[in-house]
Amino acid sequence: MPPPAALEPVTPDPRKLRLTAFILVAVMILGGGLILNAYNRYNANQADNDRPAMPTNRLTGEKDLPLLRQDGTKAGLFDLAGKITVLQTLSAGNPESSARTNEVMRRISEHYAAQPDCVLVSLVLDPGPPEKATATLAAAAAAMGAKLPQWWIATTEPKILHKYVKKELKAGVFPHEKDGKWSHDTSIVLVDRNRIIRQPVVPQKRGGQPWVGPFDFDQAAGWDARGVKSGTGRTNSEELELLLIKTIDELLVETVKKS
Repeated sequence: MPPPAALEPVTPDPRKLRLTAFILVAVMILGGGLILNAYNRYNANQADNDRPAMPTNRLTGEKDLPLLRQDGTKAGLFDLAGKITVLQTLSAGNPESSARTNEVMRRISEHYAAQPDCVLVSLVLDPGPPEKATATLAAAAAAMGAKLPQWWIATTEPKILHKYVKKELKAGVFPHEKDGKWSHDTSIVLVDRNRIIRQPVVPQKRGGQPWVGPFDFDQAAGWDARGVKSGTGRTNSEELELLLIKTIDELLVETVKKS
């Protein structure tokens, strides 16, 4: 018995199928063009955007780092909430491992000597025996020219400190000693008033995404040694230090946001 007419298969109309296919292709092309234009506009805007980036981490009170400072007093890193904090790691036994960064920290301390909202912190990775830690910090502070309250030379139990540096400060190298020398990330870490780690942003002259990277003065010195030009008449090291100052200045005018 033949099926009812309503259930008989319908023969497709080739003209209608072609028309539908053309419409779908046109919609795809138009949509792709709109997306591409939006992407290009975004890239153009981002290429000129030199505001400090916020891609890494936020320090919280729950993960505070209790510290012993060069005068024997104790404080927490989170006590600096609301201020701009310029951090580095330092070896008391091998200060030459961060010689370039040490010099930058000295100049930053001089540049912001009259700015109480900019505080420097040098975290000493190798304080020695607990009973000698304060003397170690005091000696390092004297060598660096660091004075409280502007510049902390501080430490805590090494295992805690090394883990904090790697996990919370996002160091590229886990601090460790090898053959009597310390290996650690010598980059400067910049923390804003809201405890967010910020990084430098360099717009690209030819367009595209801006460069975002660490305040790594050893890396910049390496570029200079290889003859890489900054394009400004200054060395890459000089350019990075100017960028650090510019970023600090921008962060100083930002306000503390309520949690």
